Amino acid sequence: MEHIKQNFSIKDLEHLSGIKAHTIRIWEKRYDILNPERTDTNIRTYNGQNLQKLLNIAFLNGHGYKISRISKMQEEEINDLVKRISASSSEENRAKNSFKLAMMNFDDRLFQRTYNKLRSKRTFREVFHDVFLPLLEEIGLLWQTDTIKPIHEHYIVELIKQKIYLNIADLKAEIPDQIDEKLYVLFLPDNEIHDIGILYLNYELLNAGKNAIYLGPSLPLDNMDYLMKIHKNLVFVSYLTITPVNTNIQEFIDDFQEKICQEKNHELLLFGQRTKEIETKGLAENIKVHTSVFDFAKTL
Repeated sequence: MEHIKQNFSIKDLEHLSGIKAHTIRIWEKRYDILNPERTDTNIRTYNGQNLQKLLNIAFLNGHGYKISRISKMQEEEINDLVKRISASSSEENRAKNSFKLAMMNFDDRLFQRTYNKLRSKRTFREVFHDVFLPLLEEIGLLWQTDTIKPIHEHYIVELIKQKIYLNIADLKAEIPDQIDEKLYVLFLPDNEIHDIGILYLNYELLNAGKNAIYLGPSLPLDNMDYLMKIHKNLVFVSYLTITPVNTNIQEFIDDFQEKICQEKNHELLLFGQRTKEIETKGLAENIKVHTSVFDFAKTL
C-alpha cells in the first residue's frame, strides 16, 4: 500500500527512536544526517523517511558505530549494514521497530511480514509475551506523550487482536469431546471496552485445555442469569482497565456477590491495571486477584 505521509516533531522522533532531541539537533547540525522541513514559524518537521533513517542510525549507534562514521555512509550502505547486524541482534527489538513503522504508516503488509517471521521461530505465546506485550506498553507511552494519535493505537491493537482471534480459532478446532466440566466465563464489566488482555487470557485458558467462553466487552452482570440456568460449574473472569468509571472496584465486587452468588459462591478471577486498587485483606474467598496473566497461565 502507499505510505501515508506523516509529519513528526523532534519530540516525536525522540520518543520513537530513544535518541534525545538535544542529540538529534547536534547530529543534524554537525553531521547533516536529517533534512527536516521548516514551518512558517521555523519549527522542524520530519517525514516518514526521516524517521526510518533515524531508527537505522540509532540502531547502528547502539551497536557501537560512531555517528561520525555513520554520517559518511550513503543511505543504502546504512540499510545494508542494519540488515547484516540485525541478523545477530535482538529479534524482539527489530520486530518492535517494524511493528511501530507499520503502525505509523498503516502498513498491513509490513505487519504481516514481521509477524510471519516471528511465528516461523516462536510459539504464539512467545510472540505475545516477548514482542506484542512490550510493544503495547511502548505504544501506551507514545499515546500519553501525544506522539501518536488514537487512530494509530486502534490500528495496531486491532491487528494484534486479529492474531489472537486466529490462534483461538485454531485451538477451538482441536477441542476434544471430553473437556473439563468447569466453564470459565470471560467478560468485561459495563462500559469496559479494552479487551485485548482478556482475549489473550481466553487463548491461554483454551491452550491449557480448559473450557472457556468469552462474552465480550461492556456486559451488565444482570445478563449472566441466562447462562447460569444452563451451566452450574462456572468460574467468572474479568479484566479491569478503565472501569467501573463512576464506582470503585469494591462496589463492582459487591454487585457480583449480590447478583451472581445468591445460590452458589462462584469464583471471580480479576486481572488488569485497576486491580491494584483492590484491598486484598479481608477479600471474600471466592474473589481472586491476579497481577499477571502469564503467572496465572503457569498454574493452569
